[in-house]
Amino acid sequence: MSKAMKSMIMREYKARIAGEAASYPDAMLISIRGVKGIDTTKMRHTLAKKNIKITVIRNSLARKVFEGSALASLEELLTGANALAHGGESVVEVAREIVAIAAKLPKLELKGAVLDGKLYKGKAGVEELSKFPTKDEAIANVVTLVVSPARKLVAQVQGPGSTLVGLVKAIEGKLEKGEAISKAG
Repeated sequence: MSKAMKSMIMREYKARIAGEAASYPDAMLISIRGVKGIDTTKMRHTLAKKNIKITVIRNSLARKVFEGSALASLEELLTGANALAHGGESVVEVAREIVAIAAKLPKLELKGAVLDGKLYKGKAGVEELSKFPTKDEAIANVVTLVVSPARKLVAQVQGPGSTLVGLVKAIEGKLEKGEAISKAG
């Protein structure tokens, strides 16, 4: 391959992958070798609905593009035929989707993923990553934890208060009817 062609491919990788690093600093590496073309097309179409992209890469050129980026730790996994899955809300969402697809396509190999610079190797690493909460889920969990004590406090204050209000209303009702209020014995 000529130097000009390699340069053009690397610019394309940078535009697709490294250019998106600001919004997608994490990605997942898979191998689609052995997966039938129809299955690959269906997979890409399903993932595209969730804004997840699959880019088939040349290892030597990808190494140069990844150098110094958040994806640099993927370099050790760049052997054989590879594709980079990136996009979506986060790499956790990408991992969830691809793990679900890999259950139907046994020839789809999960090579690894990068989240916040940490490398999750192989199928086990990717499956572990797919169980993590997404950013939105983590925020919801934190908000729930923060609000929960306040909610319990309000319930504790309202409980006796509502009982007291009920007693006052009962006394008020008896007094309006002219009935005598007796002490509990």
